[in-house]
Amino acid sequence: TRDLPTVRIAFNRPEVRNAFRPGTVDELYRAMDHARMTPDVATVLLTGNGPSPKDGGHSFCSGGDQRIRGRDGYRYADGETQETIDPARAGRLHILEVQRLMRTMPKVVIAVVNGWAAGGGHSLHVVSDLTIASRQHGKFKQTDATVGSFDAGYGS
Repeated sequence: TRDLPTVRIAFNRPEVRNAFRPGTVDELYRAMDHARMTPDVATVLLTGNGPSPKDGGHSFCSGGDQRIRGRDGYRYADGETQETIDPARAGRLHILEVQRLMRTMPKVVIAVVNGWAAGGGHSLHVVSDLTIASRQHGKFKQTDATVGSFDAGYGS
């Protein structure tokens, strides 16, 4: 047997509980796809950076950033147009594509839940192959109905 490397992919928006935006989802998809295509990678650890500068709390991911959600869904940054958006992007917030990639890639995806896994973050831990969380710090909540949303994919 041979030991293969593990890669760590982390949400890095601790000031908003590692909520994702369309650009964050694009980055996550590219990082996961790169790990999928790299033969020397066996395992992906998905986690969230922290602590929050507001209260010192940690979060895995709190799902979609509700501050940029419009009446017709999540939006890319102000000033972006169809011409400036990378054509590899599948849509405004294509978290379902990330979930599909996580479920079908031939690598083990482990969610390392170091705080809140809420909303879309909860869904990401559900579609991972394994979740590691401590009783003291792991917190799980599905908030879709609370914010008038729905589960984007595999059901949590």
